[in-house]
Amino acid sequence: MAGDGDARPLAIALMGPTASGKTALAVEWAQRLGTEIVSVDSALVYRGLDIGAAKPDAATQALAPHRLIDIRDPYETYNAGEFAADALAEMQALAAEGRVPLLVGGTGLYFRALLDGLAEMPESVPEVRAAIGEEGARRGWAALHADLAGVDPVSAARIRPSDPQRIARALEVWRVSGRPLSAWQAEGATRRRFPFRVLRLVLAPSDRAVLHARIARRFDQMLEQGFLDEVRRLRADPRLHPDLPAMRAVGYRQAWRHLDGATDAAAFRSEAIAATRQLAKRQLTWLRGDPAARWLDPQHQRDELEAALRLFLGRRAAAPSLDQDRSAV
Repeated sequence: MAGDGDARPLAIALMGPTASGKTALAVEWAQRLGTEIVSVDSALVYRGLDIGAAKPDAATQALAPHRLIDIRDPYETYNAGEFAADALAEMQALAAEGRVPLLVGGTGLYFRALLDGLAEMPESVPEVRAAIGEEGARRGWAALHADLAGVDPVSAARIRPSDPQRIARALEVWRVSGRPLSAWQAEGATRRRFPFRVLRLVLAPSDRAVLHARIARRFDQMLEQGFLDEVRRLRADPRLHPDLPAMRAVGYRQAWRHLDGATDAAAFRSEAIAATRQLAKRQLTWLRGDPAARWLDPQHQRDELEAALRLFLGRRAAAPSLDQDRSAV
């Protein structure tokens, strides 16, 4: 894409729902381009969330180093704003070495925070947040979600009644500022020119049934690899509880309930797979909101993916590394 006067360094974003084949393609491209992967995944930031988060193993990371994984303990929090700052720093470090950063993941909020900026928001007030938490415990989060629908129907439509963290934040913004969260987001979104020119590709099977089958197959593999033993080790840490962001990750929440005796093995499997399918649906919804992204099926549109990469990289695409055999994926 040379010659258009845009001198910003290049970066590539491989986005997509869970189990869509992002990692396999990303590892291949990272090797061919001589670069590293910047993870855009809200579960991979946590140490100890390995099997259930489908974290790349040591062999995969040896082939293609990943940044922004294992940077927080699971009892800590990490938000989209922190991610955006950390990811931009990693991208700039790679660009300074003459490499093209490769952003890979499925956390739509993280991608939006990094590439498009977040809305300006009132700061959190601990006393207000604590009061909302106590109210949620007493009345139930479904009731607070109904309260939110009365003052901010736009946010309530986006937030699930079973998501206490986001319900609490939306109500907190309303109570602190007297304005709906959705109004802050509509008016205060930071629209700055991102310092990289980014090729945005969404990898998604064109047949949803294929994605669902991959989700079920991968979850069964996780069970075989010892996922429940991983959750048992996490539960042994007294600092962890099921309301922490890390422990609310899909799969971990259902495993915690199962180990509490709330479900048998069959129900646990069904719940976890269903929750993962819902996660994939939400991820696809997020990604549809990005008008700059191009959607491709990684299994059936490899030629289109290669063409998009070559066109974007321009002269870089003439390098021998991009003419390697593509049988790895």
